[in-house]
Amino acid sequence: MLYLVGLGLGDATDITVKGLEAVRRCRRVYLEAYTSVLTVGKEALEEFYGKELILADREMVEQEADSLLKEADVCDVAFLVVGDPFGATTHSDLVLRAVKLGIPYKVIHNASIMNAVGCCGLQLYNFGETVSIVFWTDTWKPESFFDKIEKNRQNGMHTLCLLDIKVKEQSLENLMKGRKIYEPPRYMSVNQAAEQLLAIIQNRRLQGDKPEITENTICVGLARVGAPDEKIASGTLQQMSTVDLGAPLHSLIVTGTMHPLELEMLKLFSVDSSSLENNACQRT
Repeated sequence: MLYLVGLGLGDATDITVKGLEAVRRCRRVYLEAYTSVLTVGKEALEEFYGKELILADREMVEQEADSLLKEADVCDVAFLVVGDPFGATTHSDLVLRAVKLGIPYKVIHNASIMNAVGCCGLQLYNFGETVSIVFWTDTWKPESFFDKIEKNRQNGMHTLCLLDIKVKEQSLENLMKGRKIYEPPRYMSVNQAAEQLLAIIQNRRLQGDKPEITENTICVGLARVGAPDEKIASGTLQQMSTVDLGAPLHSLIVTGTMHPLELEMLKLFSVDSSSLENNACQRT
């Protein structure tokens, strides 16, 4: 049996009872280590679960999945995912491979950022399509995610923006030379995401457009959701470019049309209450 087990968002104790029971009866336990991170390390998980964990990086999961699945054909194997198992498409691919090989699987769900963002007070059924904001480079500055945010906003919907994570990435030079040398991990902050959105707004204006999203659009920055030191800040997009939310992981929400109750909740986390008061009368 292959078990896909969600770990939740905080620390080792966020695993469900059902998930913990599955982990403890598995002969091999893999920890997926590239779509997200917990606030504690591998050692803390091993101590709580009473199991040795095998770190599964992107290269292993995407290129060596068949060897993992062959193990699941002869013994119980657990594949641990931060958040919920289906928060990333890679894990759907793992299920499809298992089915093709005739290997039974079981999914044990848990909280993920997709539903935990309700902690800021915005109502989950008012969210539109989720987008990912990637790190720009000197030569690659995609803007397609901005169009999706605008479309959501035109429909009155909020947008959850998942921010880029770079783990076990190689420089172009090392990649070309085949050297297994990896760059230090990088995690996009709310500040960086806001700065990229502000740059796109300026670019669009230079092209003669009038973007639906402006410097004054109300946004919400979230950090370490589900952890004891969770931090939430609400304010304008401009304010999000300077707010200090501390260590990763960060997420950003660009709001759409807000219900009065949502506005009242956001005031609990406001950087400057006047920006939210202005939004109560009109959508900025």
